[in-house]
Amino acid sequence: MSMFRRGQGVHGRVTVAEAATRTGHGGAADSGGDAVLLDVREPYEWQAGHAPRAVHLPLSALAAGAGLPAHAQARPLIVICRSGNRSRQAAELLATRGTAAVDVIGGMRDWAGAGLPVVDISGGNGTVA
Repeated sequence: MSMFRRGQGVHGRVTVAEAATRTGHGGAADSGGDAVLLDVREPYEWQAGHAPRAVHLPLSALAAGAGLPAHAQARPLIVICRSGNRSRQAAELLATRGTAAVDVIGGMRDWAGAGLPVVDISGGNGTVA
């Protein structure tokens, strides 16, 4: 069964390792990378540190009706925030809109803790704010 489910507010949760594999951050040559990592933290958090190639769309903007960027549409979404609370809300919101989305358990804290890459707005070493 797919980790992505559609409709009626039903969504799944994935570990950092699963998220990294599905978004191409897993390090293995066959790590997939078919999903988009959607970071829903606020701009100051994004600027301090985020996963490379992630797409930024704050939960506040998403809740206000902002749409996904074109390159994130029609692709599975893996939603991440700092700890997993906002990403869960965002995944539920996206699911009600018919978008395949799951959220990352433990968020960017666990992402960084697992040794996965975090870059700042300039592309240097980032931190989780």
